[in-house]
Amino acid sequence: MALTPSTMLSLGTKAPDFLLPDTVSGRNYSYAEVAGAKGTLIMFICNHCPYVVHVNKQLVALGNDYADAGIGIAAISSNDVQSHPADAPDKMKEQAQSLGYVFPYLYDESQDVARAYRAACTPDFFLFDGDAKLVYRGRLDDSTPGSGKPVTGAALRAAMDAVLAGKPLSDDQKPSMGCNIKFR
Repeated sequence: MALTPSTMLSLGTKAPDFLLPDTVSGRNYSYAEVAGAKGTLIMFICNHCPYVVHVNKQLVALGNDYADAGIGIAAISSNDVQSHPADAPDKMKEQAQSLGYVFPYLYDESQDVARAYRAACTPDFFLFDGDAKLVYRGRLDDSTPGSGKPVTGAALRAAMDAVLAGKPLSDDQKPSMGCNIKFR
């Protein structure tokens, strides 16, 4: 595991489109199909990373809390499953079902979507407004494994609430930190 910060893609960037299979339903989803009327959260996660494991309950809570609020949510795993078989689609499905993800958990086998988003780590969060323009990229909150700080989702929740309220977000955003995405 190499501790890696997110790349902090430029604010205002248009959301890259994709067409990826959901590991639970088998259905293919595009950005437009996961997008919410007011905004969209794209999360790059995986099964094995201790930073994702640390925040998984909060990801489930985010999904439940914002499901009907107008922000669409999707999680994507782009890790190379040859080197990290715990991140294979069948394992992703098991994880999504056991944790109760209410959002699609998509598999980016080609890793093209991770590259298009310039995703660097797991977890890596990208929040877009209703016009698919990037308004937030960065951390969930200031908790990390072993920090003793509770996982609250405060930073990302504040950004999502601002999007829902139609309020501008500060450009002062802290990068997410986690395991590097396992590119081939």
